[in-house]
Amino acid sequence: MKPFSPLASVKRALPAILLIAFGVPALAQGVAGPSGTPVGLWRSMDERTGQAKAEIRIKANGSGVLTGLIERALVPGQAPICTECTDDRKDKPKLGMEIIRGAHKADDKDVWEGGKILDPENGRVYSLRLSPVDGGTKLEVRASMGPFGRTQVWTRIQ
Repeated sequence: MKPFSPLASVKRALPAILLIAFGVPALAQGVAGPSGTPVGLWRSMDERTGQAKAEIRIKANGSGVLTGLIERALVPGQAPICTECTDDRKDKPKLGMEIIRGAHKADDKDVWEGGKILDPENGRVYSLRLSPVDGGTKLEVRASMGPFGRTQVWTRIQ
């Protein structure tokens, strides 16, 4: 039997410590994303008709900055190209289009802001605020231009 060595104990425990420190949070951000963040797959709804419009995948880069891409269109007959866009997305397919850019978590709040969101139906770009609600099952998406804006509620797809 070997004598007890604190250094040997730490060396044996190091893989478990690293897994807890780095692996578990990375696993928690898997496909669906943590419930308290906007990361994941969402179904956007038309606030006028209540019908599902699209599925948007929100991802975070290594710095925590969010982007969101249209993964699936749910409205039949909708124009497939963003002819109304005025930036680098002009005349590009809406499917796969990045509609959320640059949002980041606010200090001490479960709100992501500072980014922009594109409405591919009219080509307008709005200031953005994302707020997970109902335990992360819903996402309040606030788009505003100056003092005017609107809020949609998106539903997380598991």
